[in-house]
Amino acid sequence: MTFFRKTFSIRPNTHGYLFRRNRFERLLEPDVYRMFDFFSELNLVVLPTTPRLLTVTNQEVLTKDNIALRFSYFIEYRIIEGEKFLARFNSFENFGPLFEAEQVLHSLSQVSLRKLIGELESENLNGARGDVLSSVPDELQKQSAQYGLEITRLLLRDITFPKNIQDLFAKQLETKVRARADLENARTAVAAARALKNASELMRDDDNIRFVQLLETVTKIAEKGKHTFVIGDVNGFGASRKD
Repeated sequence: MTFFRKTFSIRPNTHGYLFRRNRFERLLEPDVYRMFDFFSELNLVVLPTTPRLLTVTNQEVLTKDNIALRFSYFIEYRIIEGEKFLARFNSFENFGPLFEAEQVLHSLSQVSLRKLIGELESENLNGARGDVLSSVPDELQKQSAQYGLEITRLLLRDITFPKNIQDLFAKQLETKVRARADLENARTAVAAARALKNASELMRDDDNIRFVQLLETVTKIAEKGKHTFVIGDVNGFGASRKD
């Protein structure tokens, strides 16, 4: 009897879909199953229950302002309805249903994201590339659900602008940095001028500061040679010098 027995091993994070005479019979949870198959009528398709990652590269698109660019992105998806999934794809081809499913996701997402990026201007796209695919478009999610799939995340991998556009963005960034630096320098100059004005007003009205200024002037003149100073009106800080 062991000659007619088949063993099916369903690994963790997968589900087994048992077919008898090419018709779906039942779902198998992770485990090891031993079944009799006298007429070799049983077949098993194993599908993952965990999310999978698909990479789509070098997609060409025109932005709203007619700038041609290339972009690449990741699709994270999972199978949410195994029976619907197997009904839409050929389960027993050499490449398996996952290969066909990813081809469908590639095409559906390509059309959807080209439309999305085509509605943006290149400058906005370059400045907010992290927000472009922050959520999955509803229409794309509905189309994927028809195949028993759910897209859990879309991640923008990179955007490549033409060389002349990259140079323009670089110059624009340089201009913004220079403008910020000039503004900061202007603020510093205004603050310094305000401080000098306040100091001059303070010195003009304070006799002690004026006297200190007089002493500093006398000291500087004395450093240049031998001089005789005659102090007149001390209260008025009058002074004369004799060489």
